[in-house]
Amino acid sequence: MASLNDLVNLNLSDTTEKIIAEYIWVGGSGMDLRSKARALPKPVTKPSELPKWNYDASSTNQAPGDDSEVILYPQAIFKDPFRKGNNILVMCDTYTPAGEPIPTNKRAAAAKIFSHPDVEAEVPW
Repeated sequence: MASLNDLVNLNLSDTTEKIIAEYIWVGGSGMDLRSKARALPKPVTKPSELPKWNYDASSTNQAPGDDSEVILYPQAIFKDPFRKGNNILVMCDTYTPAGEPIPTNKRAAAAKIFSHPDVEAEVPW
């Protein structure tokens, strides 16, 4: 019989190219993390290779119940230290279906500031 440790460290890379991508975003309080997982047909190396995904933001206090769809935009990927193998953690920003950052999406405003040429030209202390 397999032990829990054997199941947690199960390596399926010899039998399938599929991976699990855990999409992660900041919840409505700004202090909580949310996530959901999806299977992908093969490994990816950059966020632009990942599909956008949606969730019902009324459950995270990020939208009213009558207009609650929020779109997850992948921004960064990291190797999943829990599932191991080619599985990944996907850090996401949150946007309305029209492409506007939702009010709790603070990273979008920071990315705009940090990508400004004057800021990029600065040398960190």
